[in-house]
Amino acid sequence: MDFLYDVKTSFVREMKPLISGWVWLAFGLVQPLLYIGLFVPLLGDVGGDGVSALQWFIPGMMVMLTLFGTAMVGWSLTEELLSGVLERFLATPMSRPAILMGRALKEMFPLFFQAVVMIVIAVPFGLRLFPVEMLYGLVLLGLFGVGVAALSYALAIAAKNNTSLFYMVSQSVALPLMLLGGVLLPLDGGPDWLYIASRFNPLTYLIEAERALFVGELFNVTVLYGTVVVGVTLVVGLAVGATAIRRASL
Repeated sequence: MDFLYDVKTSFVREMKPLISGWVWLAFGLVQPLLYIGLFVPLLGDVGGDGVSALQWFIPGMMVMLTLFGTAMVGWSLTEELLSGVLERFLATPMSRPAILMGRALKEMFPLFFQAVVMIVIAVPFGLRLFPVEMLYGLVLLGLFGVGVAALSYALAIAAKNNTSLFYMVSQSVALPLMLLGGVLLPLDGGPDWLYIASRFNPLTYLIEAERALFVGELFNVTVLYGTVVVGVTLVVGLAVGATAIRRASL
């Protein structure tokens, strides 16, 4: 029970600045909305079989937002490392893994907010709604974001005061994953080597699962593969993050 109470304490602490800074969440929507407004019209019938390009593009954009949004959350931890805030926090009797888990769980809320706003805005332009399937897709994104956020915090702890190292490593991992996932354009029509490389990218399976869910397909093997990727990312992320914060010497 003490562990859950510590998770709650850490979660509430992180949510307060998020709620008071909701304007930044709104600003975070500007770039994806520009992509939807200026890029989607160029995609033609990329969804295939009369499916709106929005059903194909918005799930990919949501995964991209989740990946880059959570991969960089460790940056806030590096600032706390530099200011000594985290050092004082770790000196309390709170469980260290609970501190990290509370921070990571907080990341689900901005992801839900941004995804729901994107869906609502896209509906008048032709996005068809599949409530149950889309809700499952949002849950997958939230859990994936928690796993990636935990890995980002672990990287920040490992980098300590070296913010440049944190930025370089996080971007060097996130960018290839995003490009090889086929977020902006389908990889089926590209060179064979590019398509084969994408099959080794775990993010590809999450993007494909989200696209299947956004056309109303819930019970198929594509969604199963995406669910497995999310489960592995969540377990590995929390395990690595918990180990890193237990061993942290500040």
